[in-house]
Formats: sequence, structure tokens, C-alpha cells
Amino acid sequence: MTPNITSRIVVLGSDITKLAVDAIVNAANNQMRGGGGVDGAVHRAAGPDLLAECIKVGRCPTGEARITGGYKLLARHVIHTVGPFHHGHPGEAELLRSCYRESLRLAEQAGVETIAFPCISTGVYEYPKDEACDIAVSTVIEWLAMHELPKVVTFCCFGNDDVELYTARLKA
Repeated sequence: MTPNITSRIVVLGSDITKLAVDAIVNAANNQMRGGGGVDGAVHRAAGPDLLAECIKVGRCPTGEARITGGYKLLARHVIHTVGPFHHGHPGEAELLRSCYRESLRLAEQAGVETIAFPCISTGVYEYPKDEACDIAVSTVIEWLAMHELPKVVTFCCFGNDDVELYTARLKA
């Protein structure tokens, strides 16, 4: 990994809804209506206008992403992406990769310079954390190697175990 790419990636243990970045990524469900985990936290922090916009946007298929305003968040944008449930079936890894690529594509189109990702699909969707981390880090590195935007990507981990996992993966 080149020093330029390394300097563009941050690992942080924090609440993603409190970050002052241009965009946060929401680990959403297909209906984009809020729910548990990151999705519920994002909707609660952003306020009811986020839900109203999500209803207008409609559904988001697994592996795709949609962008909305950030409303009461510090972030100007929320990029909603739907990760796969982990069942060990072929294609799940590619769907998870697509979540990161599609989120980064929307961020680039919106002129986002700073973006924060949660650990997509590792909560109730039960994707193994080490595999999800490898997919997230490798996909972001590939993107940054070929694109100017976003300038900085943050992996915002809720727990210390995830911070250690992402930090170790980036050093490897």
C-alpha cells in the first residue's frame, strides 16, 4: 500500500452519528425505514426528515446504495447501503464489496471529501467480522488507488475489537 493511500484511511472507535464528515454510510435495510443497530441510530440522530426522504427514495436492493440529506447530523449526507445476510452462499462477498464500491461512487458524484463507514453486515446480518473487514479494507484501498474522492475514508468501529481488527488489517 502506498503512503498516499495509507494517509487517506482512518480507523476510529466512535458513534458514527456524531462524526463531522461530509457523509456517513448507513448500514440500512431494503426498505430504508430505520431499524436496529446503526440504521436505527442514524434515523434517530438525523430526525424525522430523514425517514420522509427515504420514503420518497424508495427501496434499496442488497449491494446497492442511495444518498439522502443528513438533516440533524453533522454529516451533510447519509449514504444508505444494504449489506448481505451471511448464510455462506456464493455471491455474498461480492454483494458486500458492492456496498462499499457503490457508496464510494455516490460519494464521489456528490463531491464528498470525507466519508465514514460502519462495519457493514457484521451485526444482525451476522457476516463474520474478519471476512467483512478484509472485504471493506481491500475494496476501499482499490477505490482510493484509482480515485481522488473521497479524500479521507474513516472506518468507524463501535467496539474496540473492531478497531483492533481494522487497524491490524491496514498494517498488514
